[in-house]
Amino acid sequence: MRGLTNREIALLEEQGCSAEDWSEVLVDEDFDTGRVRSVDFYGHVEIGSLVGTAEMEDGFVRRCGVRNAVLHNVTIGDGCLVENVRGYISNYDIGERCLVSNVGVIAVQGSTNFGNGNLVAVLNEGGDGNVVIYDGLTAQLAWLMLRNKDVRDMAMREAADHNPAGRGLVGDRSRVVGVKEMTNCVLGRACEVQGASRLSNVTVLSTDDASTYIGTDVIIDSSVVGNGAAVTDGAKVSNSFIGESVHVGKGFSSESSLFFANSHMENGEACAAFCGPFSASHHKSTLLIGGMFSFYNAGSATNQSNHAYKMGPIHWGTLERGSKTASGCHILWPAHIGAFSMAMGKISTHPRVEKLPFSYVIASGETTWLVPAVNLRTVGTWRDVGKWPKRDHRPVSARRDIIDFAFPNPYIIQNVVEGKQILKRLIEEQGEDVEEYSYGNCLIKKSALVRGISIYDIAIRLFIHSVLQKNDGTLSSSEPVADGEWLDMCGMLTPRCEIDRLESDIASGAIGCTDEIVSILKLIQRDYNKNALAYAVSLMQNEAGSLFVDEEYWRREGEEAHSWWLNMVRNDAEKEFELGDVEEEQLRKFLDF
Repeated sequence: MRGLTNREIALLEEQGCSAEDWSEVLVDEDFDTGRVRSVDFYGHVEIGSLVGTAEMEDGFVRRCGVRNAVLHNVTIGDGCLVENVRGYISNYDIGERCLVSNVGVIAVQGSTNFGNGNLVAVLNEGGDGNVVIYDGLTAQLAWLMLRNKDVRDMAMREAADHNPAGRGLVGDRSRVVGVKEMTNCVLGRACEVQGASRLSNVTVLSTDDASTYIGTDVIIDSSVVGNGAAVTDGAKVSNSFIGESVHVGKGFSSESSLFFANSHMENGEACAAFCGPFSASHHKSTLLIGGMFSFYNAGSATNQSNHAYKMGPIHWGTLERGSKTASGCHILWPAHIGAFSMAMGKISTHPRVEKLPFSYVIASGETTWLVPAVNLRTVGTWRDVGKWPKRDHRPVSARRDIIDFAFPNPYIIQNVVEGKQILKRLIEEQGEDVEEYSYGNCLIKKSALVRGISIYDIAIRLFIHSVLQKNDGTLSSSEPVADGEWLDMCGMLTPRCEIDRLESDIASGAIGCTDEIVSILKLIQRDYNKNALAYAVSLMQNEAGSLFVDEEYWRREGEEAHSWWLNMVRNDAEKEFELGDVEEEQLRKFLDF
């Protein structure tokens, strides 16, 4: 960079430019005064090479340059077009080959953390902040923060060290067009902000292969937006984390909420919600509040109530992985509903049925009915477990959230095993002659209970079949090192003993930063198949009541369970086909096992 010559200063002034102090304006060696017009310079300004063109849209390019702008303490990289700044740009670094056009104010004003280090109160809306949002947050770190203050404090310290210079950034190859106000923001590489109304105190992560898009009429305050995300069409986001390849659009409103990989939110709203991977809400009048969700689908007009009109919005609940809510479902928190369950109606009894996965939870008046296990045999469950891996839009380079798609898996099956025991115990404790059984603030019809035991027994064998398939039908590689309790860490499946060991190392100071935690979690995740096999061996031993495992027996049992499952799925799909609006060819393609 060099200073301007007297000749260049004269030419610039002839072209409508002015400077508070021309000696503070530095330019590239091949600076062309013809590409800078009607610009007012304040403070220290640096301009890179303006050679070349900038693409406005496909097939339409214009010469690089700086025109019709007020710049204060700004650096502009090579190959940029900066024009038609109605307000000013202040305290910003604009990277190489950027387009900044038809904008209002782009500035850093006062002290700011660019959205990093905000403490969000999720689940308990009326409680203290429990998750730190910052540009290194993952689904698993957020899950750990809910139970471990040391992780939260560690993230807070790291967030405080971000961007010590306090300057805004528009990353290389980014586009900022038609934005009314962008204050205290950092944009990553290849990011596009098109027509947004306001971004304030925000970090937008973006990479060349996972570019992030912020669209028309969007307002984002005090938030972090992850790689490959899209926030569009008038969405309103405040004090929230929008994770990897998450889509938020069509006027969706988010307050103090977290959304992790591949979640899709439109039209409705969220408050104090913890939305794990593949959470989806598409409809108006849908509210997610004070709940933990993952692999979740919200029906239209779904909502929850997080207070009892006495002590404020302090209650919260969990819908385990793969759960759904039917249209109009209303759940009064607290409640805890098991994996791959369906909730319907106005549920006011605070059900605690997490140990009974694959259930229907149905409100009828003031009573909540539970139908255990039946959702395992539906085509909807089969479709869900197949679609999620195909909908992971993240490039390999931008996958920090750990997602295990395995189905069935040890976490679910440990609940299936316990659920089968619970149903048998209900018969023992409440009698064989009753027609209705009470459990977890729900009622279960006797016929549904007996059927549930049978289906859970099949689910156990289906899991064993899946593990044997992954290990070429043999158990010879098994090492029973992790056959105890399992956890679902917001998408990551892991033995509890591994997380206990991790938390012990955090408490002792052996682990000093969140990147170390992420690395260790990835190492744990690589052992999933080995640990799942160990759990399966233990399960077979417990089911058989013997330390000896007859592989051939379990292979036959598993194959029969798998055939049963596919037949049930096929039957359920054919029932839907009989409704008359699905073509037979589409059905055959859908059920191409």
